[in-house]
Amino acid sequence: MFAPKLFTCLKDYNKDQFVADCIAGFVVGVVAIPLAIAFAIASGVSPDKGLFTAVIAGFLVSVLGGSRVQIGGPTGAFVVIVYGIVQKHGFDGLVIATLMAGFLLLIMGLSGLGTMVKFIPHSVIVGFTSGIAVIIFSSQVKDFLGLEIAQVPAEFLEKWQVFIEHISTINLYALALAFLTVGIIIIFPRFSKRIPGALIALVSVSALAAFLGLPVETIGSRFGELPHTLPVPHWPAFSLARIRELFQPAVAIALLGAIESLLSAIVADGMIGGRHRSNTELIGQGVANIASALFGGIPATGAIARTVTNVKNGGRTPVAGIVHAVTVLLIMLFFGYWIRFVPLACLAGILVVVAYHMSEWRSFVELLKWSNGGRLVLLATFGLTIFVDLNVAIEAGVVMSAFIFMKRMSDATAIRVIAHEFSQQETRQETPLPEFHVPPGVDVYEINGPLFFGAANSFDEVDRQVSRKPQVRILRFKDVPLIDSSGMHALKSFYDRSRRKGIHLLVTGIHLQPLNEMVKTNLYEMIGEKNVLFSMKDALARAEELMSVDSGESGLLR
Repeated sequence: MFAPKLFTCLKDYNKDQFVADCIAGFVVGVVAIPLAIAFAIASGVSPDKGLFTAVIAGFLVSVLGGSRVQIGGPTGAFVVIVYGIVQKHGFDGLVIATLMAGFLLLIMGLSGLGTMVKFIPHSVIVGFTSGIAVIIFSSQVKDFLGLEIAQVPAEFLEKWQVFIEHISTINLYALALAFLTVGIIIIFPRFSKRIPGALIALVSVSALAAFLGLPVETIGSRFGELPHTLPVPHWPAFSLARIRELFQPAVAIALLGAIESLLSAIVADGMIGGRHRSNTELIGQGVANIASALFGGIPATGAIARTVTNVKNGGRTPVAGIVHAVTVLLIMLFFGYWIRFVPLACLAGILVVVAYHMSEWRSFVELLKWSNGGRLVLLATFGLTIFVDLNVAIEAGVVMSAFIFMKRMSDATAIRVIAHEFSQQETRQETPLPEFHVPPGVDVYEINGPLFFGAANSFDEVDRQVSRKPQVRILRFKDVPLIDSSGMHALKSFYDRSRRKGIHLLVTGIHLQPLNEMVKTNLYEMIGEKNVLFSMKDALARAEELMSVDSGESGLLR
C-alpha cells in the first residue's frame, strides 16, 4: 500500500544517474519558478505562495510518491478551484480546504482507491480540462492586455463584460511584451529543446522591460518584494461549521489532485517504460498537500509539463524531483530580489500558452465525433466548468456517464423466448451447435448480457408479451456473466409467478457468480437442485421428464 519509489531506486543507484538527476532537477527547478509564480497570481494569491508550494510539496511528492519521475507543485488545473475558494472564503479558508484535501488523499491511498480513479470517463476529464483552460485564458486577459481594472469579477460572463467595457484602457507595451513572450516560447524550441522557452522568455522579456523602463505592471509593483525565507508552519483554526462549509471544495481539490497526479504518472510511465504505484502516489500527494497548507502554500499535484521536462533532461529517479525543490528554494532565497522585475504581461503570456496546451482541443474535437451520449457528457462537463462550478461539472459528468453506461448495458441485455426448433443462427453462436428440438409446452428464455437493475424489468416485459401458458420454462444463463440484487429480485418474482401458474422452472448453463447469488438468496433451493442443469440437452431431457410426470398425474385424476 505504501512503498515510495525513492527507496526502491536507491538500491541500485550510481554516480552517473546522480549527475543526470541533478542536471534534470536543476532545469526543472528553473522552469518551475515562473510557472509557480504565474499559477499563484492566477489563483488570486501572492506569488510567494506558489514558490512555497513548489518547494514543500515538490520535495515531499518526490520523497514519498509512487512514481520515479513525478514532479509535484502548483498546476493550472487548480487555478479555478483556488480562485473561487479565496474569493469566497479567504486565504484561511483555502488553507483549511487544502489540509482537508490532503487527508482525503491519504484516506484514498490507504484504502486502495488509487486504482479506482482510472474509472472516471475520458470525456469527463477532457471536458473539465478544456473548461479549465478556457477559464485560465480568461483570467489572463487583464494582464495580457494591461487593462486598468480595479477588480475582475469571478464569474465568466461578467468577467468578459468588464473586459469589453475597459478595452479602451489597453496598455500597448504590456500587449507587446505578452506577444513577445508567446513568440519566444513557440519559436525557441526550434533552436534548443533542452532549455525551456518559458525560461528564456521570462529572463529576456523582464530584462528588456527593466532596461527600457516600460510603464507596465510587475510582480514588485503589485505584490512588493518576495520573502527570502520559508515561513514557519502554522496550524489553522478549525471549527465544525468551517469544516462543513469547506468540505465540498476540499473534495474537489482531492479528486482533481488524484486525477492529475495519476494521469501525469501514467504519461511518465509511457516515457520511461516504468510502472508507478498509484496508492503510494496518492499517499505522497496527501502528505504534500498537508505540508503545503501548513507552510502557507496552495494545493499541489503532479505537474505533467514539468514531469515531461524532467524525463527529457535525463531524470530517472525521485532524486531529480528533490533537486528541483532545492533549486526553487535556493533561487527564492538568493535571487528573489530579481523576481520582482518580472512583468505581469510576461506571466500572462506564459499562462496563455499553458492554457492552449491544457485545452486538449484535438481530443475535444475527436470526442465530438463519438456517440450522442459521449458528446453530451463532454459538452455538459465543459459548459458547467466554465459557467457554473468545477465541482458541479465533475459530479454531473460522472453521474451522466454512469446513467448512459447503464442505459447501454440494459440495451445490450436481451431476453427472448424460443418455443420452436433453434439452430446456430438463432442462438447467435460463433461455433456450431447441434439443433435441439424444443417440444410443445416448453419455452426457452435465452438471456444475453448482465442481469442488473437496468435490465431487471426485461422479465416482466417478455412475460407480458407471451400469451400462452407453457408447462416448463427453461432459463438459459450461458451468456449471463453476473447478476445483481435487482436482477435477483426480478428472477425470484419470475419464479413465484411461474409457480403460481403451475409452470416448472429450469435453469441451464449458469455461471459461478449468478449461481452463488442464487444460493445466498435461497432461490437455488426453491428451484431445486435437479432443476439447475449444466447443458441445454440435460434441461430439455428434464423438461420432458417433468411433462410426462404431469401427464401421468392428469390421467390418474381423470
